[in-house]
Amino acid sequence: MSDTQGKFVWYELMTSDIGAAEKFYKDVVGWSAKDAGMPDMNYTVFSANNQMIAGLMTTPKEAEGMPPAWIGYIGVDNVDATAKEIAAKGGKVYREPEDIPGIGRFAVVGDPHGAAFCLFSSTDEPPPAGEQMAPGHVGWHELMAGDLNGAWPFYASLFGWEKDEALDMGEMGTYQLFKSHGQTIGGMMTKPKDLPAPPHWDFYFVVDAIDAAIERVNAAGGQVVMGPMEVPGGAWIIQGIDPQGAHFALVGSRR
Repeated sequence: MSDTQGKFVWYELMTSDIGAAEKFYKDVVGWSAKDAGMPDMNYTVFSANNQMIAGLMTTPKEAEGMPPAWIGYIGVDNVDATAKEIAAKGGKVYREPEDIPGIGRFAVVGDPHGAAFCLFSSTDEPPPAGEQMAPGHVGWHELMAGDLNGAWPFYASLFGWEKDEALDMGEMGTYQLFKSHGQTIGGMMTKPKDLPAPPHWDFYFVVDAIDAAIERVNAAGGQVVMGPMEVPGGAWIIQGIDPQGAHFALVGSRR
C-alpha cells in the first residue's frame, strides 16, 4: 500500500465564476492563488505557506446545471481497479478513469447513496503532507451519509480506513470518527432528515480564529448557515455558502 492510499490528496471547487470565487477564498481562508498554466483549460491553484492545497475551475460543459460544489480526491494505488470495485459495491462511476497528462490518473465516483468524490493516482512522488491543523490546510473531512451503517463498510473496505471514537449525538445518531494511516482525519454520520442537501462530503478549511473568519465571510458576500459551534477537542466550526452557492466549512482552534 502506498503512502497516499486512502488519504485525501486534493480538493477542487467547480463553480460558475472563478474570478469571484478566487477573491472570496483568498479573503476568507487566506490562500494565495495562481494560474496552473494548463494549456487547454483555465485552472487556478490555491496554496497555503507555499504548499498547494486545492484547485479552482469553471464547471465543465458535461456537468452544466450542477450547482457549484467542492469535491475531494482520495489517493489510490490503481484508479481503474478501484473504480471497478466501487461499481461492484453498489457505488457509481460518474466519469470513467482518464489521464491528466504529466500529473496522474483520476475518476469521478460516488458512494451507494450518491455522495461524490474523486479517485487519484499520481505519476510523481507526492509532496510531504503538511500539518493537518495548519492555517489554510484541510483540518477535517465529514461525510453526511445516506446511511452510516452502509457507508462505513463501503469506505473502510476501499481505503483501509479504521474506526476511531464513536460519538453519541442523541436523536441525530452516531458520529463515527475515522483514521487513515493511523491519523484521525474526519467523521461521518447519517444525514439528518431535515437537512435538504443530498448525501455529500464537507471539507473544513483551517483558520486561526473563527469569529474573525465569520466577519470575513460576511464582508466577502458569503453566508454562515451553521455555527459558530464548539466541537470535541475545543475547536470551533462554522458552515457556510459562498457567493456562487458552494457549501464550505471552516475550523479554528479558538473563537
